[in-house]
Amino acid sequence: MNKGATGTVRGIAAAVPVALFAAFCGTALHRQTLPIGGVDVYWGAAGALLLLASLQLLLGAWSRSLLPTAVAGIVCYAAVGLLSATGTGKQLIVADVPGNVWVYGIAGVTLVMLLWCRRYRRPRSR
Repeated sequence: MNKGATGTVRGIAAAVPVALFAAFCGTALHRQTLPIGGVDVYWGAAGALLLLASLQLLLGAWSRSLLPTAVAGIVCYAAVGLLSATGTGKQLIVADVPGNVWVYGIAGVTLVMLLWCRRYRRPRSR
């Protein structure tokens, strides 16, 4: 296996636990609010997406490949989907504004991070 492929395999192996960490921490964080002038400002979903984006950026820069960033987004989205698909009354993610921002924002953040991490790719050897 060449050096680039080894980095990609290690990156994918690191992406799975990183994505699960982001999914669980983001789910715990997404409903956090801050009352400002009697209005609840939902900052948790933005914080959860920022956590995911920073972890994906770290994976992309460390592995110098896009694949771990993509795997992290897919695994995080799948884990959050499982957390939101439990029975009625047991859901950790409710279909309201912060829940929707967290769930659907994962896909958007992943696309942005894939575009951003293109600059870290290793050049192809010829």
